[in-house]
Amino acid sequence: MSRKPDPSVVRVAGPWTHRDVSANGIRLHVAELGEGPLVLLLHGFPEFWWSWRHQLTALAEAGYRAVAVDLRGYGDSDKPPRGYDGYTLGGDIAGLIKALGAQRAHLVGHAWGGAIAWTVGAVHPRLVSSISVLSAPHPLAMRQAFRRHPRVNSHVLRFQLPIYPERWLTGENAMQVARLLSAWSGPKWRSAPEFDEVIRRCRQAMTIPGVAHSAMEYYRWAVRSQLRSDGRRFTEAVDKPMQVPVLQIHGALDPITLESSARDSRQWLGPGSEFRSLPEVGHFPNQEASHTTSRLITEFLQKTS
Repeated sequence: MSRKPDPSVVRVAGPWTHRDVSANGIRLHVAELGEGPLVLLLHGFPEFWWSWRHQLTALAEAGYRAVAVDLRGYGDSDKPPRGYDGYTLGGDIAGLIKALGAQRAHLVGHAWGGAIAWTVGAVHPRLVSSISVLSAPHPLAMRQAFRRHPRVNSHVLRFQLPIYPERWLTGENAMQVARLLSAWSGPKWRSAPEFDEVIRRCRQAMTIPGVAHSAMEYYRWAVRSQLRSDGRRFTEAVDKPMQVPVLQIHGALDPITLESSARDSRQWLGPGSEFRSLPEVGHFPNQEASHTTSRLITEFLQKTS
């Protein structure tokens, strides 16, 4: 892992098909499996599309067209110098839905992917059939949590520094990615057979040129925009209840996104929304409790389809 890997290393082989899709002025890499209503899977930090490998197969078997995307700046998707604001990230997914030939999609997002799902639901409601979010309070609830629990979110402040966070993340072949994944996970997953592979693949993906900087730009815009007019406009745009049901899945042991913060999203929920807390699970429910998470999502989609 000493040499910078080619972005194509994230195109992990499996039953899915890899393809590139043009949306919102950039190229997005996706992995696709199954036929039926479209379900878009949006990953979080410090991951890439592969974090949804279990849900891709489960959703396809349940009769859905499951598509996991490398978000802007991640994996084998484009890494432009700009566009890491909430509006543009939401526009990427809105454009992706249209580019995939669908009128609407079920959105499933983890962490940052969940924040984007909330955003698309508010700004592009006609494109959204339902929203499922994992470890992802509403963006405005997350902003409140940052102020209430600064120690829990200390990494967000650290990521505001220029240059240093990128070097910190990628140094020693992205050893910090391994430490973050371990620290943010529940103890059961850390001892699971697949955990070493997850660590290896996520470390490799973070050392792809441009990924670490892009990942930090998400956090920088989220904090710095609060003092600017674009941040105020974003607040106004997302400060509305969803028009569709929202499934919230949260690990009871999540150390960086507290369950109480997720529950504080209630004012933005749509009709028929549900909350599911998973014991002994940390920040990564889709991987730590993959079978349970897949079942909860599938059952929720069947109710809302």
